[in-house]
Formats: sequence, structure tokens, C-alpha cells
Amino acid sequence: MKKTIFAAILATTATMAAVPSFARDQISIVGSSTVYPFATVVAERFGKATSYATPTIESTGSGGGLKLFCEGVGENTPDITNSSSYIKQSQFDACAEKGIDIIEVKIGYDGIALANSKKGVKLDVTQKDLFLALAAEVPDASGKLIANPNKTWKDVNPSLPNVAIRVLGPPPTSGTRAAFVELVMEEGCEAYEGLSDEVCTSMREDGAFVEAGENDNLIVQKLDADTTAYGIFGYSFLDQNSDKLQGASFNGVDITFDNIADGSYPVSRPLHFFIKKQHIGVIPGVLEYAELFLSPAAQAEDGYLAEKGLIPLGGAELKEMRKAVQTQKVLVMN
Repeated sequence: MKKTIFAAILATTATMAAVPSFARDQISIVGSSTVYPFATVVAERFGKATSYATPTIESTGSGGGLKLFCEGVGENTPDITNSSSYIKQSQFDACAEKGIDIIEVKIGYDGIALANSKKGVKLDVTQKDLFLALAAEVPDASGKLIANPNKTWKDVNPSLPNVAIRVLGPPPTSGTRAAFVELVMEEGCEAYEGLSDEVCTSMREDGAFVEAGENDNLIVQKLDADTTAYGIFGYSFLDQNSDKLQGASFNGVDITFDNIADGSYPVSRPLHFFIKKQHIGVIPGVLEYAELFLSPAAQAEDGYLAEKGLIPLGGAELKEMRKAVQTQKVLVMN
């Protein structure tokens, strides 16, 4: 009798071991702090309006999110990563090495703000001004590279205030940092001939530029407390804190919803998220979540994402993105 019972237990155990474990039933999302508030509002509506669980979202920064995303395929890896900068070739290659097929979803546009307390002085700057303010090295009068000597905004440009340069910005893993370097530092660097990429992209480490982490809300709090400091973050955070903060103008153009939408504000960029194709149909609701992000209620000019500060896609782009999601179009890079 004991042998019979023991054999039955072994048989049951073997049967249980042979049954594969179910995949998790909750979408896992990582990535950009800029995209985070938009993803959060969509995730909340997704959980309420569908039979699927509300996705979990972690703000890791664009670079950190893609690193986690590209670790492999499986329920212990993210299904979606948000990004405020476009995927780099090296990141794409890292995913490809793990056998990951990527579906790109552009969700709209955002401006990068240089903002400060309304109690402080509003700036009107150019990309050249910010390069001279924040680059680790700048050319002197003879064209020789020297450690950045500029202490105040007036040192950079006589028309700017005599206020010490102190800018709080995101770390290198942030998509906002990558976009700021591309759209501001590199553009400003072009005013000088023959400067290397390293010179154009290296930021000061003497206190004039301070890496303030991925928490944009923390930067907002610091700016509210220090009226002489300026911060770098997405337009949506400026819009949500417009009672406390003001955005600098670039080349005389204010950072507004309309100016970003029509392209007149020069420091703007597209926002994305990337889907792991292998997880579609395995993790419930991945495709449906993407479709909700691109739905009329979300993407309309007066939709709930616009209310959060996202500049929605235009008709042709929106139609293209919807088709890419429906057909599960895989991203190809050279």
C-alpha cells in the first residue's frame, strides 16, 4: 500500500512538472520618465475599460529601459519600453543578439524646456548660448579650447542676466539628456568650426551643470526653492507646474503647445515606446494597450493625452502608427 501511494505521488509530481507555468497576466513597462505620465494615464484607463490587468510601469530612464528590454525574451523581462529619444543602433543590435523583434510606436511630440521659478529671471537664449554655458570646454578668443570659464549668464551673452549659471538636468541614461545634447549642445557647437563630437557633447562638472536624476518632479521642487537655478525636462512637466515655473524662450520663441505642434519651437522631439513582438499573444493585452494609446480618445487634439501635455500625432502619422501596430511591423535598422 505504501509503495502504491508513493508511486502515485511521484506520478502526480511528474505530471505537475511537465505542465509549463503560465506567463504573467500583467504587462510590464519600463523606460522614460518623460513618457511615464502619459503611459500611466493610458494604463489606468486600460485597466478600467478592459478585462486586462492594469500594466505596471517603472520609470528607469530611456537608456535604462532599453537595457532591461533588450536582456531577452521571457516573462522576467519587460514587454514594452518607453523612450524620449530614438533607439540607437547599439541598442537595436543588443536586442537583435537576444532574438528580439521590435515594434516601434511613435506616440506624439514633446518640447524640451529650460525652466525656472516664476520668481526668477526668464531667459531668452540660443543654442549657442547654452553650449557656451554648459560645455566642459569652449573656444577662447583665439579659438583655443579651454576649460569653460563662464560663471554667469552675462559672461555667456551680455544681453543675459548677471546670474550664476546653475542648471539641473537629467543623467546620461535619460532620453531627455540625449535629445538636449543633440538639439541644443550640438546645434550650438556648430557655431564653431572643427570642434569634435566629444567637445560638443561633454557637459561641465564644476557645479554649473548638475545631474539631478530621473525624477523630474524633484527638479521642479528644487527650482521652486532656488529661484536662481534652471532645470531641463519635458514640456509636460512645465505645463503641469505652470503655476510655479516658466520656460525660457529659444530664439524668441516661447515653449507652448502650439509652438511645439507647428514646429516653430526649435527644441522638440518625438516620443516613442517599443514593443517586444515575441510577447504579443503571450502576455495578455500588449497589442490592445498599444491600440488604446493610439485611439481617438487619447490622440485627439482635445484628448486626454493632450490634457497631460503631449502634442498628439497628426492624421497621416497616426494612421501610419495604427497600421504598424495592427500588422505588427518589425523595426529594421541598417
